[in-house]
Amino acid sequence: MELAARNNRATLCPLAEGYSRPGATVNSDEWVAYDPLPQRGRQRVKVKHSRPNPEYARDDDADGVREVHCNTIEGIWTGLRNFLRPFRGVNKVFLAGYLAIFHWGYNIKIATLQFLHALATPAITTLGT
Repeated sequence: MELAARNNRATLCPLAEGYSRPGATVNSDEWVAYDPLPQRGRQRVKVKHSRPNPEYARDDDADGVREVHCNTIEGIWTGLRNFLRPFRGVNKVFLAGYLAIFHWGYNIKIATLQFLHALATPAITTLGT
């Protein structure tokens, strides 16, 4: 996961290219910023959330598994929303800091002793003063 300053074509296509290999399949919604991906060597499949017949996952090869979806990123958005909810609004000046904390926490996959020590040390130091 990477934080981007903008959600336009010039920003998102290079990110998608950088995190995928040529020939990879990129799942997305119908956002037009990803339209150039096929010309850049990536296959793009998309789910169409728009009405009248919205879809959220699709089984293209009829094997019973819905391979085409963007549920992972939507789950991350839900996690971010839940992370920010207790703050009851975040000033734009500080939003990047909150996003950085969420990003860091999301990317920590294993709570090692080193991680727990780094997490607890400032609190222990503060309590001791």
